[in-house]
Amino acid sequence: MDYTNIYKGFFKSRPNRFIANIEINGRVEVCHVKNTGRCRELLIPNAAVFVQKSDNPNRKTAFDLIAVYKDDRLINMDSQIPNKVFNEWVNKSNYFKNVTVIKPEYTLGNSRIDFYIEANKEKILAEIKGVTLEVNGIVRFPDAPTLRGLKHIEELCDAVDNGYTAYVVFIVQMSNVKYFTPNYTTHMEFGQALKKAQAKGVHILALACEVTPSSITAIEEIPVVL
Repeated sequence: MDYTNIYKGFFKSRPNRFIANIEINGRVEVCHVKNTGRCRELLIPNAAVFVQKSDNPNRKTAFDLIAVYKDDRLINMDSQIPNKVFNEWVNKSNYFKNVTVIKPEYTLGNSRIDFYIEANKEKILAEIKGVTLEVNGIVRFPDAPTLRGLKHIEELCDAVDNGYTAYVVFIVQMSNVKYFTPNYTTHMEFGQALKKAQAKGVHILALACEVTPSSITAIEEIPVVL
């Protein structure tokens, strides 16, 4: 997945979840933050960041915050990109054999699941989560309690009972990490739900990504430790 119109900047402050003050070419700009998570370990004063300039002259903010350096590690923090990364990976990786259908935003009962896939006569549901939290090479999700995430896991468990193959896929928005594990400290129930889902037959998959200032690509499966 590629971006255009990328500029380097330096993080200054985050007045609220949706905007950040970024210094770009010596001028502080108000930028849209495409990740409403806490990201406290990422957005620290003077951290080097990359932003995308919008082509829409009518927008309130001219830039979107895309990626940030945490020490020497570049982390994509665009929460709108994991689904696109997964879609691209499905088409290129051949992980799912003989794919005939890929349908995003699939309606299942009263809910929407990120992807419905048909491959080798299997009916596959996949819920995608982006991961930006890293400590000592270990990546975790979530960085804040997520009732929505719990609901998705419960829905996938029900889907398994109804004959679907189900996946929770964690798109790790960085490379060179050791393994993925739930963030039990932040949301114990989410980690417990993942364990129950795996026992139920839901597949838990984590994919590390190659990240550049202007791109993100899923490159390899990493271990999942529940």
